[in-house]
Amino acid sequence: MVKEKLFAKMSRKKIVAGNWKMNLIAQEAIALVEAIAQLKQNNTAVELMVFPPAIYLQALKHTSLKVGAQNFHPAEKGAFTGELSLNQLKDVGASIVLIGHSERRELFLESNSFLKEKVDAAFAHKMPIIFCCGEPLSIREAGTALEFVTLQLTESLFHLSPVQMVDVTIAYEPIWAIGTGKTATVEEAEAMHKGIRAAIEAHYQSSVIADSVSILYGGSCNATNAAELFACPNVDGGLIGGAALDAASFIAIANAF
Repeated sequence: MVKEKLFAKMSRKKIVAGNWKMNLIAQEAIALVEAIAQLKQNNTAVELMVFPPAIYLQALKHTSLKVGAQNFHPAEKGAFTGELSLNQLKDVGASIVLIGHSERRELFLESNSFLKEKVDAAFAHKMPIIFCCGEPLSIREAGTALEFVTLQLTESLFHLSPVQMVDVTIAYEPIWAIGTGKTATVEEAEAMHKGIRAAIEAHYQSSVIADSVSILYGGSCNATNAAELFACPNVDGGLIGGAALDAASFIAIANAF
């Protein structure tokens, strides 16, 4: 049964996901989703997802796009002021969640062990995940980027079973290439994606599992560089930030496949 499921996922999904972060108000969010859905038309080769602020999930519940949550607390309920549980997010329309985004790690100090709790909670709720990983500038300059990212995966993700692992989507974010004036080359992006896939293969001792996981690029992907990035053999799409706030730009990225 495991083998059958793994082989069923050999054709990796192409995904373009828009992380809206703390942007837009309700009318803007609704208008953006409607514009994306209209421009999407018959493009079924790429799965489009949007991650709005959580307060707008209910308003976007019936869109044709997959709508996800940017964050959640792993507890079922309790005294966690300001947090939202998976049950609450599912209740208002979330069908996928981000885990481990660089801003959650850096600004809110979410550790690898805490992210592991989130991963486990998501699987307990049968909630699909995009797991984010990536290194800061100091690690890139030290030449230990792949080791750093592999540790993130090992401590938060690699406890999953093979069946669970093939249901994970990974997003690589080169933090050093975001807002630093430095730019990640296509070669650097592909090298890390290839390294992540090799780390999965080594841990699970299976090229089938490694080849089944979609890995997205999350380092300032836009309509200008998307085609070149998506042509890389190990890049399966993008986790888009600022460019996702414009429907035409977002669709142009999706059409880059």
